[in-house]
Amino acid sequence: MRQIGIGIAGFGTVGAGVYKHIEGNRRLLCERLGLELVVRKIALRDASRPRAVAPPADRVTTRWQELVDDPQVQIVVELMGGTDTAKDLVLAAIERGKIVVTGNKALLAEHGKAIFEAAARHRVPIFFEAAVAGGIPIIKSIREAFVGNHIRSIHGIINGTCNYILSRMTQSGLGFDQALAEAQEAGYAEADPTLDINGWDAAHKALILAALAYGFWPETGEIAVQGIEAITATDIGFARQLGYRIKLLAVIKADEKKAVEVRVHPTLVPEGHVLASVSGAFNAIAVHGDIVGETLFYGRGAGQDPTASAVLSDIAEAASVLDGPCGHYGFTPTNLYNTCKPEEESILSCYLRLSVIDRPGVLAQVAGILGDEEIGISSVIQPEAQEEASTPLILMLHEAPLGRIRRALEALASLDCIKRPPRMIPVETFS
Repeated sequence: MRQIGIGIAGFGTVGAGVYKHIEGNRRLLCERLGLELVVRKIALRDASRPRAVAPPADRVTTRWQELVDDPQVQIVVELMGGTDTAKDLVLAAIERGKIVVTGNKALLAEHGKAIFEAAARHRVPIFFEAAVAGGIPIIKSIREAFVGNHIRSIHGIINGTCNYILSRMTQSGLGFDQALAEAQEAGYAEADPTLDINGWDAAHKALILAALAYGFWPETGEIAVQGIEAITATDIGFARQLGYRIKLLAVIKADEKKAVEVRVHPTLVPEGHVLASVSGAFNAIAVHGDIVGETLFYGRGAGQDPTASAVLSDIAEAASVLDGPCGHYGFTPTNLYNTCKPEEESILSCYLRLSVIDRPGVLAQVAGILGDEEIGISSVIQPEAQEEASTPLILMLHEAPLGRIRRALEALASLDCIKRPPRMIPVETFS
């Protein structure tokens, strides 16, 4: 049986999982592919470190260049993480005509335009299903299954760490720090969870989805990103009272002028919407196409096995096009959409929580400032004072441009009756 040589760069959780499953499912893969996948080289930083999955010593190197230089390696699998060295490896492999498989979302989000231009120039395909949502086949679906659709919108819960934390805060009344510590103990959060909880892990994935859906690469500075660090049990409680769940949601959509908005932030999701019921470390992505209508993808978005499954799928597809024509090189630019909507022009409904002095006339002052910015109020909750000098005031606001909302928040913060900075959380209506 014909053998296909694989070089794996990076032997952490995912890299070890890929190697383990290539070896463990060798017979299945041979039967289904009609060829044999053979790991020829494994590049890692520290060959002496003990590992749960031990790579064969005769295939290990500490120089990623050996993967590129080895004529028996036809497919390079980049799983090392980071962007600088990973970019060097990927570009070098492309220049040598080796097909690349990567799960590196930060690399593609920050350098995708240059990488795919090189891939098209050298006619070398890149596969990256594992870069977004683990084992959920969302990349292939948007690029291939929905090829005849204008994508109206994508709404995604695409960071399992944040979803686990918010789920625990909702279900058990935990504070943010408690829920984060529990996520770390359970292995759903890294020791340094910054990129997860500040929203940028999800933002990198959202940028990749936006590029595939709309045919151009937005710059990272053009997308709005906010994490979950400031979400409190108080916000979650009021959201439930109003009929919502709080989720870290990626929102990607185009308007009638073909301007694309990409934003990631905590969002109030109606309890009746399917995304509100996605709990724990699971991911879910709702894609609306003009022909297919509403579709939903659900599954584990991270972890060794789900991500390794996506990498194996890409390796299998890469092997199938080694000797034949490939219909794409991973990304196809189009001229239908080519601009991002300025963040200030995004139209949002909002939840607004204020801590106000409990005295007559406060609501009138607040309503006056909102009215000056032409922002309507759809509902108000003001429970009895919980402190001697202040009480929460919860307002649900009608749709308005984000720029006007922010001006109103600045004006509200300057009032002497407002005791703490206003808390605003967008509400997604899915209309």
